[in-house]
Amino acid sequence: MSVISRRSARRCAALSVMVSLSALALAGCGGSQDSGDSSAASGGSLKGQTITVYSGQHEQTVSALVKDFKARTGITAKVRSGDEAELANQLLTEGPASPADVFFAENPPALTTLEDKGLLAKTDTPTLSAVPAEDSSAKGDWVGVSAREAAFVYDTGKLKGSQVPQSVKDLADPAWKGKLGVAPSETDFTPIVTRMIKSLGKDGAKSWLEGLKANSKVYGSNEDLVAAVNRGEVEGGVIDHYYWYRLRDEQGAAKTRSALGYFKQGDPGALVDVSGAAALSHSKHKAAAQAFLSYLVSKPAQQIIAGSESYEYPLLAGVKNTKVSRALADSGPVARAAELGDGKDALDLLKSTGLL
Repeated sequence: MSVISRRSARRCAALSVMVSLSALALAGCGGSQDSGDSSAASGGSLKGQTITVYSGQHEQTVSALVKDFKARTGITAKVRSGDEAELANQLLTEGPASPADVFFAENPPALTTLEDKGLLAKTDTPTLSAVPAEDSSAKGDWVGVSAREAAFVYDTGKLKGSQVPQSVKDLADPAWKGKLGVAPSETDFTPIVTRMIKSLGKDGAKSWLEGLKANSKVYGSNEDLVAAVNRGEVEGGVIDHYYWYRLRDEQGAAKTRSALGYFKQGDPGALVDVSGAAALSHSKHKAAAQAFLSYLVSKPAQQIIAGSESYEYPLLAGVKNTKVSRALADSGPVARAAELGDGKDALDLLKSTGLL
């Protein structure tokens, strides 16, 4: 299966819901987060345990992570992959009966939804301290693992870099009519709408969405959108940056006829948000679940993320993704989870404008 087709288009029905090895078990990883090795952990009491991870993250990267995690800890992580909104919906439906021990999400709103429902356990303090405090839950219910950035992908045969809009607000201008693509059912798009609400108010954000709808062709996924831009079907659209890198890997540099531009810092479209992970409050393997969270922010795991085809930014100090052309430090501050909320207002607007 190709890189571009590995993830299915988002389901609108699911979107409507969006509404270590701890100090005991991963002592070698708690301070510097360098080793991620639990060979001396609590007499191997966690070795042989199996946890279930509901993951909305990149399957290939998660596969590499759980393989390394087992090699270091002896704990098996069974992964149930899917759209993060679908998985959050499933967790809400299953409640305490869920077999999940860990939820690994792409964006904060999914985690905030579960946090507000009391379904998340507190993350061990050493795990939280491994990454910047602003990149995790303010309540300590989940830890930030990696980051991604919104970008404007454009057809280099039709636009120059200097013609990339400086603000996402500009995309509602009639000058863009017939030139844009949009993937509104992507969970990555909802946080941008949330920021537009904070910037323009609900009425202003609704007008912006109506203008965007009038200008755009709607696609079912960011994979479809970035491919459409690359083949010249539309001139540009908003995606998370890694989709373009994955398309380049698949197409090859010679057949990549698109590039990434970025909105100015401070703009609602200049969004940097985190992927985070949480232990479920009902987990039957609480220590092993905390071990997995601790591992995710350890140096070995962060290096796997940095070198993977997910093209995301690791959050651990000293680990950098050299595969992307733009450093995280150049992208502006990471959006706090409280700023993005649970995404419900954004989803309501997307539905009221007919984009969902």
